Amino acid sequence: MFGIGMQELLIILVLVLVIFGAKRLPEIGGGLGRAIRNFRQASSEPDEIDVTPKGRKTDDEKKDA
Repeated sequence: MFGIGMQELLIILVLVLVIFGAKRLPEIGGGLGRAIRNFRQASSEPDEIDVTPKGRKTDDEKKDA
């Protein structure tokens, strides 16, 4: 994996801990998890999005009624 061994990964994690602090790490992890979840959801959704408000009739439905 890009030539990163266990020692390099450990050094990176320690630097992240020093830079952001122990209290912010859960927030960063949660934000990263939400971002990955949103990306997966967006990539599995259809390309077209219906923006018609629910509960309102479209022009075609009004003509039919």
